[in-house]
Amino acid sequence: METPNLPAIRALRPAWNKGRIVGQKRPLKPKHVWAIRVRLELAENHRDLALFNMAIDSKLRGCDLVKMKVVDVMASGQIKERASMLQSKTQKPVRFEISEGTRASVEKWMNDELMVGSEYLWPGRFHERLHISTRQYARIVRDWYHPSVWK
Repeated sequence: METPNLPAIRALRPAWNKGRIVGQKRPLKPKHVWAIRVRLELAENHRDLALFNMAIDSKLRGCDLVKMKVVDVMASGQIKERASMLQSKTQKPVRFEISEGTRASVEKWMNDELMVGSEYLWPGRFHERLHISTRQYARIVRDWYHPSVWK
């Protein structure tokens, strides 16, 4: 049986994902981690540097990272060497070590005027939002690691 040649159908507009990287991303290489750290240090972006370092050290999901409280990482005015958090997905506690560089960056962030009186480690901009959302966190991460920077 022969199949008839049908006319080609052309889309009226380009696909939504044309030119975008969608799906799971490749893990960062050590040279990329250091490049991001250096760039954030040079920009003196204390919040993003502390957030990036904490994400690398803790290996927590974004939803758990944005909900971190000051008491999770600080005790009696000092940044803890080890911290523990309860994962929201598995309800299991996760212990992680906070490296010296991360402790220094978190300490700088804690001394920032935006952190005064905040219960959460990554406070939201407005009072009705206690901490940054996972969507805001995704935007911050996207700004750290844009694929065009590393080509």
